[in-house]
Amino acid sequence: MNLILHLLLDAAVIFGLAYLMPQVDVKSFGTALLIAVLLGLLNFFIGWVIRFPLNLVTFFLLTGLVRVVVMALLLKLIDNFMDSFTIVGFWPALVIALAVAVAGMFIDRSAPTHEMVQSGYVTVLNLTSKFI
Repeated sequence: MNLILHLLLDAAVIFGLAYLMPQVDVKSFGTALLIAVLLGLLNFFIGWVIRFPLNLVTFFLLTGLVRVVVMALLLKLIDNFMDSFTIVGFWPALVIALAVAVAGMFIDRSAPTHEMVQSGYVTVLNLTSKFI
């Protein structure tokens, strides 16, 4: 369920920012959904290959910043392969990547999975405790 929420929100952010930014052109919401799916797949398969050396250079101190920059690079890569998606310049791609990362953080905080709670990534208030 969390994956579907992430894909829909990422597509909505991409489509909304394409409406607001003149440097970004997305033909339809279906195209934005396809971009979100491709971004997730590329991030899973080759994103870590790009992130790992950059994190080594920064001694893992700038992990979040490296993740956003790599996501912007992957958006530019998707732009090169799709005719119905255009980003003019790197800064708009960086803005979209930052907005997608912030939106994903809000989803992770508001609807955490069981694994996220067990690992300590997020805490959940237990409001079902008994009062004596």
